[in-house]
Amino acid sequence: MSYILETVDLTKRFGGLVAVDHVNIRVERNKLTLLIGPNGAGKTTLVNLCTGVKKPDDGRVYYNPSGREKIDITGWPSHMVYKAGFVRSFQIPQPFLALTVLENVLAAMSGSGEDPLSPVTRWKWIREEEERVERAYRILKLVGLDKVWNFEAFRLGAGQLKMLEVARALAANAKLIALDEPIGGTDPKYSHDIFSKLRDLLTKTDVTFLVIEHRIDIALPYADYVYVMDRGKVIAEGSPNEVVNNPRVIEVYIGE
Repeated sequence: MSYILETVDLTKRFGGLVAVDHVNIRVERNKLTLLIGPNGAGKTTLVNLCTGVKKPDDGRVYYNPSGREKIDITGWPSHMVYKAGFVRSFQIPQPFLALTVLENVLAAMSGSGEDPLSPVTRWKWIREEEERVERAYRILKLVGLDKVWNFEAFRLGAGQLKMLEVARALAANAKLIALDEPIGGTDPKYSHDIFSKLRDLLTKTDVTFLVIEHRIDIALPYADYVYVMDRGKVIAEGSPNEVVNNPRVIEVYIGE
């Protein structure tokens, strides 16, 4: 079994509060791993530690984008983690609101920006730009945004903004995408559409998803593997069926 992400005894303290307490998770390549738990369980902090937004106090983070060799990315700054192909979203999407959907995807592609030599090799520059636009449109079609490619981002709904973040991650050649509440603020029908598209992307691209989600009634059927956190610790893990019938998980959610 090939894991693209592993944490070993990952720990983060904020004063006397242990937000992440010796957490060990493994994310299998080309699968959708779900991270659930009540508010304050430490889910977002865990992802922040993995993606360089915050630095852990103890433990290690290992990332294996190629499937051949693990890289110790513990404490890497977030821009280096991003460059290595581990991209995360936030609960509130952060696109360029004044740019169109297509322009947002183009901006995320590596090599974006003006080349001072482009006037000298204009024919090559035009061809490269055409190829970039074609690739961007293919990505938008994969995530279901091809019909709104020319809309400014501020015109999109909550679910569409979440999928635009997925599109931008794919444009940046992400291997692992961590999504923080991708169906937050969306109606149930579109929520199912979002997870259906994520499942579809697993079969059509070389990508892996680590998803934080509160609406477990919608998210669980789409997951391959589930971790449950409470008070900074992993209290259960397994298949969706195993987790939903776990007495400790039931107790946490009923008592929430």
